[in-house]
Amino acid sequence: MTTSRRINFPWWRFVVPFLLQLAIILIVPAKSAYTYNFGTQAVLQTRPVDPYDLLRGYSQTLSYDISSVNDLKQFPGGEDLKKNDIFYVILELNTAQAKKPPTPSKVIKITKEFPQDLTNFRVALKGRVIKYNRVSYGLETYYMPESQRNKINKEIRDLERDSQGRRPFVVEIKVDRWGNSVPVSLWLENQQYTF
Repeated sequence: MTTSRRINFPWWRFVVPFLLQLAIILIVPAKSAYTYNFGTQAVLQTRPVDPYDLLRGYSQTLSYDISSVNDLKQFPGGEDLKKNDIFYVILELNTAQAKKPPTPSKVIKITKEFPQDLTNFRVALKGRVIKYNRVSYGLETYYMPESQRNKINKEIRDLERDSQGRRPFVVEIKVDRWGNSVPVSLWLENQQYTF
């Protein structure tokens, strides 16, 4: 006659791994939610790069006036950036934000260390030099609702052809106190699209 033995495992052997996995899953969106809710608003001058990402659905890849190492070289501290460098772009915020579309924030300088002397009207946007002298801020992709895809792409094409020198294509972002950022809205002239 065979007797079966029951093995008793302590309950914590199941609960602890479950809680660790749950924490890992929640940390990434929690960081973005914190930045979105408590970050300081800034505005970046924007230009499109790629209108369609086949792997992820309809999206617009965005580039900014501060998206390449060559763009950053014109500012103090931007001369010696190299691949994989993490740095901070110090942006001066526009205090009169009643204007729509909002005016882009002004770049003051580039630092490799997080600045300790930020005033109330400045934020430090964290960036990283990636391949081909490009810079990533984590703000480079805007996913479009399918119902608005054609309209948004047409407006972007029309703005690119604008010969009057206007620059009405901006993205509002929020930056937290550590330099992390999330996009909030995309402005095409006077039309706002939220992320």
